[in-house]
Amino acid sequence: MLQAEGTQEPIKVEFDNFEHGFPEGFGPGWWGQLAYWIGIAFATFQLYVAAFNYLPSQVVRGVHVGFLVLLTFGLIANFTAKSNFGRALGWVIGGAGFFCGLYQWIFYADLIARDGDPTKLDLAVGTLLAVLIFEGTRRLMGAALPLMCGACLVYWFFGQYLPSPLNHRGYDFDQIVTHLSFGTEGFYGVPIYVSATYIFLFILFGSFLERAGMIQLFTDVSLGLFGRTRGGPAKVAVFASGMMGTISGSGVANVVTVGQFTIPLMIKFGYRRAFAAGVEATASMGGQIMPPVMGAVAFIMAETLGVQYSEIVKAAAIPAILYFASAFWMVHLEAGKHGLVGMKCSEIPSAWRALVTRWYLVLPLAALVYMLFEGFTPLYAGSMGLALTVTLILGTAITTGASSMVIRTIFWVGLALVVAALSRDGLQIVPVASVVVGLIVITAFVRGGFKALRECRDALAESAKSAITVGMACAIVGVIIGMMSQTGVGTIFGSWVIGLGEKSLFLALVMTMLLSILLGTGIPTIPTYIITAALAAPALAKLGVPLIASHMFAFYYGIMADLSPPVALAALAAAPIAKENPDKIGWEAMRIALAGYVIPFIFVYSPALMLQAGDPMAAKLGFYGAVALATVKALVAIGLFGMVAIGFLFTKLTIVERLVALGAAFCLLGDFAFSDTAGFVLSAALVLWQWRQRPPAPVEAV
Repeated sequence: MLQAEGTQEPIKVEFDNFEHGFPEGFGPGWWGQLAYWIGIAFATFQLYVAAFNYLPSQVVRGVHVGFLVLLTFGLIANFTAKSNFGRALGWVIGGAGFFCGLYQWIFYADLIARDGDPTKLDLAVGTLLAVLIFEGTRRLMGAALPLMCGACLVYWFFGQYLPSPLNHRGYDFDQIVTHLSFGTEGFYGVPIYVSATYIFLFILFGSFLERAGMIQLFTDVSLGLFGRTRGGPAKVAVFASGMMGTISGSGVANVVTVGQFTIPLMIKFGYRRAFAAGVEATASMGGQIMPPVMGAVAFIMAETLGVQYSEIVKAAAIPAILYFASAFWMVHLEAGKHGLVGMKCSEIPSAWRALVTRWYLVLPLAALVYMLFEGFTPLYAGSMGLALTVTLILGTAITTGASSMVIRTIFWVGLALVVAALSRDGLQIVPVASVVVGLIVITAFVRGGFKALRECRDALAESAKSAITVGMACAIVGVIIGMMSQTGVGTIFGSWVIGLGEKSLFLALVMTMLLSILLGTGIPTIPTYIITAALAAPALAKLGVPLIASHMFAFYYGIMADLSPPVALAALAAAPIAKENPDKIGWEAMRIALAGYVIPFIFVYSPALMLQAGDPMAAKLGFYGAVALATVKALVAIGLFGMVAIGFLFTKLTIVERLVALGAAFCLLGDFAFSDTAGFVLSAALVLWQWRQRPPAPVEAV
């Protein structure tokens, strides 16, 4: 709980889990005001970078990391220190980190000139930055990620003393610090570049959409569409969390946001507490694979692979839909097994009325997706989507006091004409920014306008706070990237996977899956993907797995780690809402997400599922025929896995029926003679048998 303004009592917050983040607000008294305005300064700098981008990339990365370290230590001190001295000390330490980032700007030309020949001051600043990033990440996220990166650092310093083939040639202190704290392969590598550009912008975009009312729209539409169906509350949770995933970058944040409403609703309508929380955890983590944001990993993946962002989104689309279809199917079967019904018509809003009333909220997201698929850069598309969202918020505030629909219509048509006139030579940032500035000025003079402006200002500050955990994770994994790029240790693991894959691709995939889940335990999705992609994905690609499929394989299991006990961060976030044991929730989430554990195997063996070339059936059926077959096979397979996990179709399944369903599912995943035929035949036979065993429909009294 936050304390009242001016009190000096510490605010009790657990920082052993990065996803739980900070509580509401920015801290007590003027310390909170300091953090609030620094957050706005951070967001303003990032908006400048997104809109104009005149600064060198190294400078942008340095200032971005400086702001991250400053706010990390400052906010932690605000919420946990017992005195003003403790808070001041936290801000001083954070200020030292900000100076380390600013050092990249002040001495930009000098650092380039003396590359590889650092001064004593360079080494001191680089070492201090490393210490602050490690300590800040530890205090913010717990020990798991710093320990893993610390082990890599120890190997970097002392790996030359290990036996072959694990050893390397050895590196001096100045070589390691220079590689780590300067240049673009350590702390300032690709992950922090993506954090400083795409990730922050899309966090800001999602924050403004939430304040515009998008969450309420998602909830109302979900209730209206599925509330009345069998087990409706759980289907509402799946659909709403999937929609939230289109704008949110955090699965556990989805649990906390949407789960506050859906988990109690599911429990009220008869779902077991552990199952209800497991549904929300599964659906919320699925938001990480739902385009267009995909938990911000899509941007890093596109930069790493050197492909268009739209290619990543297209590849992820069908598997993401299958994941949510699987969760939807699971809750449908669970409801049928226990005879759970839907909600009453009087308890749910109209989906049509919600869309008619607030359809305009979908415009920024639709515009974003359109521009991404038309080939615009994510930075440009995100900037335009953000500008459109701000325009909707401010325009709504301006027209709220209008007495007539005619006046409102004239305003919006006039605004559209102004934008069109300014954009005759193409939609440019400066004219769009001018329109936004003009709306800000007008909003300040209308009744209720200051409230809308405060909402926008708060969204800037909150976005900066939300970006801290992602940004610090992106910074510290630079240790792993830098170590691997300088020592070449990644080739050792790659050779093991390749050697195993020469005997069995399936075993190589299983090994990669287990590694991804193990590395993802208690670690954010982004560093999990970066680590596994650097270690395993290149090896899978050499075994013939399409490049995007190999990276997406590692990404999927990094997400599944947040559902897998003993850590299961999503289950931990859902536990206090459901008032249930986190381990029970984790096991239920694994059962509900069973299809999520097999979908990556499906798209490796059938690349057409990701709209990738190289599918073996494309030669016989053509590309789109192969896509259709792969999709149908995947749908039937996840349907069978759902029957196995829940033990129900038309009636409860016996052990033998479950085994038959499991065998049919593996046949559809397999790659041997007549495997597809056997899978479809067994599936049809089982469904027909279950249909014949169904209980008779109750006869209504006349």
